[in-house]
Amino acid sequence: MKKSVTILLAILGMMLSQPAPAQQSTSRVQTLRGADAAATDQAPPERPYAGKSPGSQKPIARTFSTQPPVIPHSIEGFEEATLQNNPCLSCHGPENYKNARAPKTADSHFKDRDGKTLSDVSASRYQCTACHVPQANAKPLIANTFRGDAAKK
Repeated sequence: MKKSVTILLAILGMMLSQPAPAQQSTSRVQTLRGADAAATDQAPPERPYAGKSPGSQKPIARTFSTQPPVIPHSIEGFEEATLQNNPCLSCHGPENYKNARAPKTADSHFKDRDGKTLSDVSASRYQCTACHVPQANAKPLIANTFRGDAAKK
């Protein structure tokens, strides 16, 4: 009995260690990228931001009603947002937006997750470029026929 079980396990082990027929025919499979899938992609050329300095360009129209406003000026050279300082708030904060003639930070940014109003920008909204992005003058990488709902209103 012991010999039979040992032989059976050995045969089963050999059968499982053999490649499956589907694995043997992979040499005929092509990828969507072609034969040279390991080749490095070329990065698109760098494009300048649409607006140069703050206040030099009109706000960019939103594509859909719930879209965060895009940044219509360059943010190159701006300090990075830290726990102590957010350079966006020096113009867009509630104390400075009128003097800077900049859009005020939305009231929704001064509420916590439970809807409680805060005196400062909520920590979950402090990293502005997580939602608000600068725009570059670049043609689309692929064709796009998207039409948002913002124009309907």
